[in-house]
Amino acid sequence: MLELGQATFDDAIGGDPLLVDFWAPWCKPCKAIEPILEQLESRVQVARLNIDEHPEIASRYDVLAIPTVMLFADGTPRGAVHGARPLAHFERWLAEVLPAGQLEGVAVQRQADA
Repeated sequence: MLELGQATFDDAIGGDPLLVDFWAPWCKPCKAIEPILEQLESRVQVARLNIDEHPEIASRYDVLAIPTVMLFADGTPRGAVHGARPLAHFERWLAEVLPAGQLEGVAVQRQADA
């Protein structure tokens, strides 16, 4: 999973859809969703940002609780999931918020998982 920081964040969110996990090392729910995010990496690029090291970026996007997983596309936040959620929740959410061209991969994977 790509680690983002002050120097890399804006470039990373500026293009194709990217899930950004706003997390901290002390956060147990953040650790709990790591395997879920790793599973989602086959469908959408995933990165994470340590809010303890980069509070100014978390503040820019009003991240008040962690974990917060936010989808960015073309530099714009498209939605967020707050708290630890199961894989199925993330899949439904991605099907709703991903740009239309990206939906097929999620739908195909969902059928394969069924």
